[in-house]
Amino acid sequence: MSLVVIVTRDVADRFRGFLASTMLEVAPAVYISPRMNAGARLRIWEVLSDWHGAEPRGSIVMVWRDMNVTGSVGIENLGSPPRELVEMDGMWLTKRML
Repeated sequence: MSLVVIVTRDVADRFRGFLASTMLEVAPAVYISPRMNAGARLRIWEVLSDWHGAEPRGSIVMVWRDMNVTGSVGIENLGSPPRELVEMDGMWLTKRML
C-alpha cells in the first residue's frame, strides 16, 4: 500500500464527487489516500479514464509510490500532456511526452 495523490483541474463535478467519496480532499481539487492498494488505485483510475473519455474536459494527474520506475514515483495523466520522470545528471526531471 502506498500514498496516492490525485489533482484535478477544470473537470465536471462528478469527478470531484467520486474522488471525495474514495479519498480525502485536503485542498480544493487535491485528493490523497495514505494507504491505497494497487487494485483500488487501478479501479479508480479506470473510472476516471472512462469518464474523461466521454467528457474530455480539464485534466487529472495521479501520482503514487512505484519502486519499479525512475524516482520511485508513478505518474498517470488525463487531459494534459503526459509527463514522465527521467534521471539526468543525478537529478529527477519531468519530461513532457509528445
